[in-house]
Amino acid sequence: MGSGSGVLYAVSWEEWWTYDGISGPAFWGLINPEWSLCNKGRRQSPVNLEPQRLLFDPNLRPMHIDKHRISGLISNTGHSVIFTAGNDTVANYDGNQTPVNISGGPLSYRYRFHEIHMHYGLNDQFGSEHSVEGYAFPAEIQIFGYNSQLYANFSDALNRAQGIVGVSILLQLGDLSNPELRMLTDQLERIRYGGDEAFVKRLSIRGLLPDTDHYMTYDGSTTAPACHETVTWVVLNKPIYITKQQLHALRRLMQGSPDHPKAPLGNNYRPPQPLLHRPIRTNIDFKTTKTNGKAACPTMYREVYYKATSWKQN
Repeated sequence: MGSGSGVLYAVSWEEWWTYDGISGPAFWGLINPEWSLCNKGRRQSPVNLEPQRLLFDPNLRPMHIDKHRISGLISNTGHSVIFTAGNDTVANYDGNQTPVNISGGPLSYRYRFHEIHMHYGLNDQFGSEHSVEGYAFPAEIQIFGYNSQLYANFSDALNRAQGIVGVSILLQLGDLSNPELRMLTDQLERIRYGGDEAFVKRLSIRGLLPDTDHYMTYDGSTTAPACHETVTWVVLNKPIYITKQQLHALRRLMQGSPDHPKAPLGNNYRPPQPLLHRPIRTNIDFKTTKTNGKAACPTMYREVYYKATSWKQN
């Protein structure tokens, strides 16, 4: 096989996976030998987070994400909506841009922000990849960075030890949107079809985060092929809000071109994977919580923001 056809081969695989049917998540590891971890891996993501299984870890520090703004491209990849930090060529509107670093929390290294993925459902019951006590949210934003102390770039870090951090923010339906999220959703009409992209100027990654230092963390994988088990996941313990209008704009996006729009882009979430024997650690300290002056009984429930009753519809 000539090297040229080898390249074509790789490209065609990249397009061939989907979120449903015989090229869907249950088959990813069978479609392409390089994706075998998707089926065989034992540290896969996403997972269902169960408050009663959380372990408090006093060594966990607050997460730190640089405050400054960053420009880049938002694109419809046919699989997802992705915002990618501009390199200097994209950023030359503003001149060179300073990378946004992610550190602290459970991380032993400094990570450099690379991209944001948006997962969402075609109805409000599903859409997020991570779930809490079996409850899914209408959408999830995942902020990815690569270990810039060990690796040269994101693709270099993808299949290497301690390569990637994924910060997960669950999205709840609300009347008022997070303003940075609005900057992204304002561009959606410009990326209606697969392959479309639009410029986003001066987005604050830090501004997407909910107002909490509390999080849950576990070792997992990327949630699309090749399912590399190199991701330290940090799931923040509060949602941010997305409006009905923003969700409708997301649901209008199509996978294909204007001539062959194929299916809507939504429902682009991988189902939860077995946790097996992985711990999920948290910095929510339930021992020091006082209730009416008495120390609370040692159960996570009291401090876990995501508890069953807070979202059950009547």
